[in-house]
Amino acid sequence: MNHRPNSLHISDVAHSMHPYTNMRLHEEKGPMIMTEGNGARVTDSEGKEYLEGLAGLWSVAVGFSETRLADAAYAQLKRLPYYHSFAHKAHEPSIRLAEKLVEMTPEGLNRVFFTNSGSEANDTVVKMAWFLNNGLGRPEKKKFLSRTKAYHGITIASGSLTGLAGNQKDFDLPAIPVTHLTCPHYWRYGEEGESETEFTARLLKELEDTIIAEGPETIAGFIGEPVMGAGGVMTPPEGYWPGVVEICHKYDILVVSDEVINGFGRTGERFGCEKYGFTPDILVTSKQLTSSYMPLAAIVVNDKVYNAIADNTAKLGNFGHGFTGTGHPVACAVGLENLNIIEERDLMGNAKRLEPLFQDGLRAFADHPLIGEIRGVGLIAGLEMADKKTKQPFGKPGAVAAKVVALAAEEGLICRNVYDTVALCPPLIVTEDDVREIHARLGRALDRALDWAKSEGLL
Repeated sequence: MNHRPNSLHISDVAHSMHPYTNMRLHEEKGPMIMTEGNGARVTDSEGKEYLEGLAGLWSVAVGFSETRLADAAYAQLKRLPYYHSFAHKAHEPSIRLAEKLVEMTPEGLNRVFFTNSGSEANDTVVKMAWFLNNGLGRPEKKKFLSRTKAYHGITIASGSLTGLAGNQKDFDLPAIPVTHLTCPHYWRYGEEGESETEFTARLLKELEDTIIAEGPETIAGFIGEPVMGAGGVMTPPEGYWPGVVEICHKYDILVVSDEVINGFGRTGERFGCEKYGFTPDILVTSKQLTSSYMPLAAIVVNDKVYNAIADNTAKLGNFGHGFTGTGHPVACAVGLENLNIIEERDLMGNAKRLEPLFQDGLRAFADHPLIGEIRGVGLIAGLEMADKKTKQPFGKPGAVAAKVVALAAEEGLICRNVYDTVALCPPLIVTEDDVREIHARLGRALDRALDWAKSEGLL
């Protein structure tokens, strides 16, 4: 937080409402105001520079100062600053970006629908599934399967798919028919004496038993992040995803891969579904699609999904869904240039090359007294602050992780506490030196947090 109040600081406290924030606490503490970005680093209004260890919000692949994206936006603003895609209208940036996404995503995903955010995209997925099933004469096939600890957004429908209490309490969610299955996090939810293989088998049995109990004719889709992000960075157990797809397709249930965080190299492969050996019926992406320089998300579907939707639009005469900014030309121009940069500079390869250094360096903290588990893949990781034996947090849930994150900021590293987990997800442009600096700054923060925890009697 800023230590010296200024006009922006005062104005923010007086007028702004912040997401994911205790607003009364914000009135006391005020904001950390960022003023400049340069590569993998950002600078606040007091001139302090930070290594951005979360890529903004899991999203800024190319760093915070890519002039090619600014140039792409300006060029498009001058040429055609806005046009819509309703009622047979189109423009080149959205056409070219859709082509690019079909080229980059797994084979068989051939049609693209644009939205402004991942939340809107997953909300649209729900509506697409309902729309197509109504068109197929299956009006009862409307339920969704998700997982506890999942994060799929915060609109009414996507917030219902999300499996985090903090996103649902007092919002009257879930508000659509959704069943949340066991989170596929072996360390946390594996039973005493249960192997990882047995854990996978139990979760797959739970999935099939739930489908049978609910009735396959009532379930439209299963949605999941290949690597769960905002719930605490959980990687799936061996064999989990291929098993999920096999069971869902057995019962004619759509599989939706939420790649909003996973996509475009974050896991060391192009997409998380490729990392874990499955092809979804629907793939959702955002964040690194434009490196968050512009709001944009995309839903990429297979021919089965497209044809069912298209046939119903022929019956009704319309697909009555879309947004003013659907396929916005400036956002699409930025997205296309961003994907070109990712490919030209082999940033997906960079994530794969740096994975051993990044992950092994974090696992070097495994014996630290505050850490219960370290997990991750590619350039995304989570360090859970918990007792190694009991797996319980130290003191008030989330307190130690929040302290680590606060001290990391003092050390010049931005990361994020997700409940009891400290999450890291640096820009794909990071270098070996950047990765080592992340480790060094985090290590100092962990040691300072340990001293604090001891002084508070938490250990």
